[in-house]
Amino acid sequence: MPKHRILNVKSLKEHVYNYLREQMQKGTIRPGSLINVNETCKKLGVSKTPLREALLQLEMEEFVTILPRRGIVVNRLNLQDIRRYYDIIGALESKALAASFSRLKPSDIKTLESLADGMDKALADDNFDLYYERNLRFHDVYLKPCDNPTLIKVVNTIKKRLYDFPRQARFVKEWELASVGEHRELLRLIREGRREAAMHFIENVHWSFRVQEVYIRKYYSDADRPAPDAEPEAG
Repeated sequence: MPKHRILNVKSLKEHVYNYLREQMQKGTIRPGSLINVNETCKKLGVSKTPLREALLQLEMEEFVTILPRRGIVVNRLNLQDIRRYYDIIGALESKALAASFSRLKPSDIKTLESLADGMDKALADDNFDLYYERNLRFHDVYLKPCDNPTLIKVVNTIKKRLYDFPRQARFVKEWELASVGEHRELLRLIREGRREAAMHFIENVHWSFRVQEVYIRKYYSDADRPAPDAEPEAG
């Protein structure tokens, strides 16, 4: 197959993947629904090959499950999933912080301070989207210097699974206020050069399912409900 054909298929796969993720984030494609392959191909004007490749990536990232001869079901998020994801993120972010700790510069500390202030301001304005953006950027300050792109990709994918599937219209303000306090405590430990304490705090407080469970149950209020039968197919 000519090289340009391979590139075309790859770009189509990315286009289809981005489309499906966007629809999931918006809530157009809902957890528990079935994805209609023929309708999706028709809507996007693509063959089944790039769609199949996009769905395989989504299955690897646990957004969907491909059921042979039955279709593609969009996975629901339950409390067991959330507990597992918190364990993974906590362990990986702790490892990333350990690797990047000595590389953080005074300018990074200032960036963390600015982002913590920005999160406070966003919550005061009830702007959760802005709060969420600054929250991600805060974590990126110590994630990016860890020099492990695979780790960063896994962490970011799981965060999308937790928060963009779909993005909740509501938010638990007391959780976000408590979270800002945790970010400031982490900042204090970093500023004081307490590497081990900062690593422990990330894994055993900030990303601890047990510590955050009361808020998690409020935010994911339907995560512990039994899953109903699959909803009609989504195109």
